[in-house]
Amino acid sequence: MAKNIDPQAPARNRIGPETTIKGDIISDGNFRIDGTLEGSINTKGKVVVGEKGLIQGDVFCQNADVEGAIKGKLQVAQLLALKSTANIHGDILVDKLSIEPGANFTGSCKMGAVIKDIKNAERAASAEQSA
Repeated sequence: MAKNIDPQAPARNRIGPETTIKGDIISDGNFRIDGTLEGSINTKGKVVVGEKGLIQGDVFCQNADVEGAIKGKLQVAQLLALKSTANIHGDILVDKLSIEPGANFTGSCKMGAVIKDIKNAERAASAEQSA
């Protein structure tokens, strides 16, 4: 029996272990990163960084769960959850923040509604691609 697929549902994307992507990602869908991303990610969905995952660049998203490492700026419109194995080196701009004991964070954090900033970042990313 065929599954019903909702064409409006955001895509789920994954960067697997032992995989390295070099470049920026722009998407409307959710992402799980268990490998390495050397570049920024800008998505209207959720970003999950697995325990062995690494992002070396900026992250712009709606929600994020981080178990691995991020070296760059994070702008999360809603909830950022840092798990006990998370290791963050960069500034965070977020609406809501959850940090488990054991998580490491080096940088500054600004909490409050950031939807306006994310929309500005999306416009800037679109303008860069157009150029």
